[in-house]
Amino acid sequence: MVHEILSASEKPFPTPTVQGVDGSRHITPDVSVHEAKEAFHELERQFSRASTRKSSDPSDPEKADEDVFDLRDYLTSVNAAQDEAGIISHHKRVGVTWRDLEVVVPVGGDFKIYVQTFGQAVLNFFLYPIFLLLRLFRNYQNRGAETVGSTILHRNNGVLKPGEMCLVLGCPGAGCTTFLKAISNQRQGYAYVGGDVRYAGIDASEMSKRYRGEVVYNQEDDVHISTLTVAQTLGFALSTKTPGKRLPGVSTKEFNKQLLDTFLRMFNIRHTEKTLVGDAFVRGVSGGERKRVSIAEMMATRAHVTCWDNTTRGLDASTALDYVKSLRILTDVLQQTTFVSLYQASESIYKQFDKVLIINKGRQVYFGSVTEARKYFISLGYKDLPRQTTADYLTGCTDPNERQYALGNSAKNVPSTPQALEAAWRASPIFQIMEFERSSYEKYMETERADQEAFKLAVLQDKKRGVSKKSPYTLGFNGQVWALTRRQFQLRLQDRFQLITSFTMSIVSGTLSLFELSVDDAYVKTLAIILGATFFNLPPTANGGFTRGSILFVAMLVSCFDAFGEMPSQMLGRPILYKQTNYGFYRPAAIAVANMFADVPFSATRVLIFNIIIYFMVGLSRSAGGFFTFHLFQYCAFLAMQAFFRFFGVMCTSFDVAFRLATFFMPNFISYAGYFTPPFKMKRWLFWISYVNPLSYGFGGLMDNEFMRTNLSCDGNFVVPRNGPGVDKYPDQLGSNQACTLFGATVGSSIVDGRNYLKAGYGLDARNIWRLELVALLGIFLLFQTLQLLVLEYYKHDLGTAGVHVFVPEDADRRKRNESLRASKEAKAIYEKEDRPRENISSGKVFTWENLNYHVPVPNGQRRLLHDVFGYVKPGSLTALMGASGKTTCLDVLAQRKNIGVVSGEILVDGRPLAADFARGTAYAEQMDVHEGTATIREAMRFSAYLRQPYSTPQEDKDNYVEEMIELLELQDLADAMVMTLGVEARKRLTIGVELAAKPELLLFLDEPTSGLDSQSAWNLVRFLRKLADAGQAILCTIHQPSSLLFESFDRLLLLESGGETVYFGNIGADSNIVREYFARNGAVCPPDVNPAEYMLEAIGAGVTPRVGPRDWKDIWLDSPEYVQVKAHIQEIKADALTRPSETNKDLTMRYATPFLYQLKIVVRRSLTVLWRSPDYVWTRLFVHAFISLFVSLSLLRLGTSVRDLQSRIFGIFFATVMPAIVMFQIEPTFIFNRMIFIREASSRIYSPYVFAISQLVSEIPYSLLCAVVYWLLMVWPMGFGQGALGTNGNGYQLVICIFLELFGVSLGQFIAAISPSMQIAALFNPVLALVLSTFSGVTIPYPQLAHFWKSWLYPLTPYTRVLSGMLSTELHGLNITCFKDEFAVFNPPSGETCMSWAQDFVDFAGGYIDNLDATENCRYCPYRVGDQFFEPLNIQFDNRWRDAFILFAYFVANIIFTVIASRFLRYAKR
Repeated sequence: MVHEILSASEKPFPTPTVQGVDGSRHITPDVSVHEAKEAFHELERQFSRASTRKSSDPSDPEKADEDVFDLRDYLTSVNAAQDEAGIISHHKRVGVTWRDLEVVVPVGGDFKIYVQTFGQAVLNFFLYPIFLLLRLFRNYQNRGAETVGSTILHRNNGVLKPGEMCLVLGCPGAGCTTFLKAISNQRQGYAYVGGDVRYAGIDASEMSKRYRGEVVYNQEDDVHISTLTVAQTLGFALSTKTPGKRLPGVSTKEFNKQLLDTFLRMFNIRHTEKTLVGDAFVRGVSGGERKRVSIAEMMATRAHVTCWDNTTRGLDASTALDYVKSLRILTDVLQQTTFVSLYQASESIYKQFDKVLIINKGRQVYFGSVTEARKYFISLGYKDLPRQTTADYLTGCTDPNERQYALGNSAKNVPSTPQALEAAWRASPIFQIMEFERSSYEKYMETERADQEAFKLAVLQDKKRGVSKKSPYTLGFNGQVWALTRRQFQLRLQDRFQLITSFTMSIVSGTLSLFELSVDDAYVKTLAIILGATFFNLPPTANGGFTRGSILFVAMLVSCFDAFGEMPSQMLGRPILYKQTNYGFYRPAAIAVANMFADVPFSATRVLIFNIIIYFMVGLSRSAGGFFTFHLFQYCAFLAMQAFFRFFGVMCTSFDVAFRLATFFMPNFISYAGYFTPPFKMKRWLFWISYVNPLSYGFGGLMDNEFMRTNLSCDGNFVVPRNGPGVDKYPDQLGSNQACTLFGATVGSSIVDGRNYLKAGYGLDARNIWRLELVALLGIFLLFQTLQLLVLEYYKHDLGTAGVHVFVPEDADRRKRNESLRASKEAKAIYEKEDRPRENISSGKVFTWENLNYHVPVPNGQRRLLHDVFGYVKPGSLTALMGASGKTTCLDVLAQRKNIGVVSGEILVDGRPLAADFARGTAYAEQMDVHEGTATIREAMRFSAYLRQPYSTPQEDKDNYVEEMIELLELQDLADAMVMTLGVEARKRLTIGVELAAKPELLLFLDEPTSGLDSQSAWNLVRFLRKLADAGQAILCTIHQPSSLLFESFDRLLLLESGGETVYFGNIGADSNIVREYFARNGAVCPPDVNPAEYMLEAIGAGVTPRVGPRDWKDIWLDSPEYVQVKAHIQEIKADALTRPSETNKDLTMRYATPFLYQLKIVVRRSLTVLWRSPDYVWTRLFVHAFISLFVSLSLLRLGTSVRDLQSRIFGIFFATVMPAIVMFQIEPTFIFNRMIFIREASSRIYSPYVFAISQLVSEIPYSLLCAVVYWLLMVWPMGFGQGALGTNGNGYQLVICIFLELFGVSLGQFIAAISPSMQIAALFNPVLALVLSTFSGVTIPYPQLAHFWKSWLYPLTPYTRVLSGMLSTELHGLNITCFKDEFAVFNPPSGETCMSWAQDFVDFAGGYIDNLDATENCRYCPYRVGDQFFEPLNIQFDNRWRDAFILFAYFVANIIFTVIASRFLRYAKR
């Protein structure tokens, strides 16, 4: 962008004559490029001077850099080099015209959307077919009809030419954001966007298709990848927008480095280059610095139609003015077309614009010159208010609570409603002139296409070589993939905790499955060795056949399900994806390819380590071909499942929906992989699942690879009949009168060919390994990878319906209170209430701080953010904290919210160290608006009031006080709206309201309370703070852009400069006379027409403007008499306070305001409400349980009493152990998100961490019981349980186990979440835990095959052992077994003997029965007569089943205890 500046075209479009409101005619001058250049050079000089300022303290990183940066020399040299190289620059002049632009959202005008609850979700599921038919019928009836909905932006017209800036004004909810989105072609989320919008004559559809990145929108919220640094964030943006034509000899890397350096210096964020961007939960740069990163990122697009939505939020007044001035210069010199909406625009900012658009409830009520706007509204009959800034005055004329009429006028004869103002505007001469200007420019664009052609040529010139002319991107697809791959690689490298954890888990998981040691516990040091003892060095015998299949299946599942965490990560990155694709950085499909490439080095290494441990320690076929084939199938299966999970992540609207779809497939993938049920035993109606199952092909390939290289010898328990206790009549080796029961065995041979074993036992053919199984795996991977690309490219999710709030239905109490609020609003009673005298709320205590220093750790040592700060806050005073940087840091330190770094100095209350009542006696409205999303505004405030106001205060009084806060903050219409659907400014008001509802007795801290509010709301808020202060409240708040009137409302000012140095602390005075006099005395005289708050910041050099005067203002302050007076006064305050006895409020000395049980009641009630209003979450859980149970039951429908059915019963019971794993996957993200909210609330001592942990569990119990009952119902009767000795009475026991198992899963998931810092880390524990719990339960590895050491303690220690012991013994006890014909082991007795005489001794000790005792040949032996003979050798006793049930319950209780302890001591909140 910057290299275009000095060569911008100077051809202006002729502007028509304009008629003023008074009838006079004058000419609006064209933008002078010469003047713009002069202004730009002045700005460069400011940059240069700012860059040459030296820091008096070399440890201060926030001072400007020492090396000289001359922007003019840089730009001039670039321009000269371009001319010398013969590069012809085509410049983009994109004027915008719009005619009849309107926006409709998909709801009716007075229609309210109400929150869907769990009960409604269940009902809607069963009634969905009916609703679908009704909707289709309604759509058929309404075909061709107009779009039904609510118009939030009514038809309006306008034109903004190249080089012009338009300020968009309106009260919150007026439609400013909607207008900016519509103008910038961001039309998703709306039901209909009508009208004709053209950009240099190009219509909106073509602009979106071919020139997407040339019209951009910067949203109010800062959306970034929080774990990237500032330099990485901006560097990525620049790398995707590097122009194709550059100076000869300047590489892409050098070009981007120069521009990055320019941006960092322009926005004074050079010191943050290597700092994480951060967000509400990741520590990073400050809010103002993050806003500057957002601005720089959008400037990197080099777009020429830019829309900025309240972009100065979070910036101090000086920086905001500098930012708007820079927009003015760039607009003039580059001939950009700029739209900006601002809530609080100072007069200096207002004067930077050419035109102003005023919107009232979606209606255009003025669009024209900024100089004519005030005159226009005065001409309508509104009173002129000279002390108000023009922007505030114009907005106030559209606000019923703020507007004032001229003498003799009223609402009866002055247009005051939105409709009347719109009609007056359309009838005005200015509207006619604007229409003439618009139509003239449209005709000019149609006939004179020079600008359009130059624009197209410039876009084409920017493209890299090989990029299609029709592509809207500067970079080709390969380049986009490369840039994204580097970024994703950086992300993974920087998340070292997850990287180390994932590799450690792979090594542990690998070792887990493999390592066998002797009983010598000296070598048993880790979990890996404990579980690994199961599979070490498997023998090449019949005993090793089943266990080989087990380890291959388990190894594949561990690798594949490691990719399950891909689903939430795909969804969390969706807002950033949409923002950057709208900027034209890359096409959506590129991110899918880049994710794959960036992940390959990490996943391939991780899987390779895992495979090496597995393969060689287990003792699989030890050959190079065998290992690399094993690794190939393992990794291909992982890639296929990773693509599968990523596809659901990009396709589904929420994690819960994706989880439901995933569970539709996953249990069937596992069931039909061929391990539990061979293909020839699968139910015919579900057989097809194995053909579309990637796990089936992966498992088949692994089995083929192993057994085509391995032969097994038949011995031990696989020989029938055989010797046993007291029996030695049978041959020790397999003889002619014995049979081998191993699959694939041949008569008379003790060696079983591996291929025969595969064919007979699993229905596999080793010849398919390359021609079918590998090809199918690769095909599935490519299929889902392609589907990802298509979904990303052509399907865009709505990130919430634009402009729509979701409400909670009214009950009797809410209805009564809402009616009262509406009546009060109509009568303007709020102002009467504010003016009533308030009770005295002074604590009588003075808050002081001296020599306050704060250092934080950085990679190269420590960074000082505060230096020797002094000050105090008295009861009844309102103190402002302002400055270039360090404001929030100072507030955090004073409020005791920092938990990292070193704080030194004295912070005292009444001259004494902070007591236990400090946190309770203060309230802190933070900058980040973190709330429980499903609560309403009223509920959020009540929650704060109930738990933070004294317990002795009646609940009715607390409710009434909350209603006052709702009224004060003008949230009457949104009192029952859910927080998650609120806009930025409403969330900001709620944040303040939640803290005000606490009625703090000692001190109220507020961080940027007016940011995001319009001027009237800001004034009302500060006026209310003034009332609180007058009633005795002590208040300290940061404030960024106060108007003169707001600034005068404060008593004192603490002003900081870069590095946390104090510049001034003292009184402000009437009309700011005291602080004006201080600065004037030291050489900085504030002009009478300038806002003193802005001027002070400019004077100390807070923005790019150099400071006034030769000396650092820090040094001036230290040498001033005011500094001496402040220090002396602080000493007087301390001495005076120490003469009084310490008066500690006994109520405040308690850690919390309310008793434990009351806290638990309120928090549990909120948690239950959250789940009831989260139908996706709860319904997903119920659906998963029902679906898994149903599909397993369908596969095992109506089981009989054969050996095969016996095994199926075991499999059906074993599948119940999947429930905890599934619950854990869903519970963990919810717990961690709720913990984020708790961390914010805990800093104010709202409720105990013990209450938090217990409430999270208690709220889950009702739904856990429901899920367990549904799973049980769909398991026991469809499968045909209850045929044993207990009959159907045994099913009651199965219900108890299902309930205990569900509770165990919930508590274990919450415990894992409590000890994990993030959702990604928590997800890494799940496969390992599932592996440990299932492997030692006695199914994957039968109990007799476990080493004695592990039998003695680990087997009984595993909770799943208790589950399977209890359920198996209950179901199989007394169950008579009857073998099918193909289940008998057939052998011939010696000549002259019958089956009975030859094998009865064997049957007596081994169990089972011989079907034909008197036969002399083909003896048919069935291994089991009753179910007890199956489970008793597995160390399971029927008599111990209730003991096992309550041991399982004890595990649940233990998990609760551990979770509570972890919640108390582990919060992972660095601040």
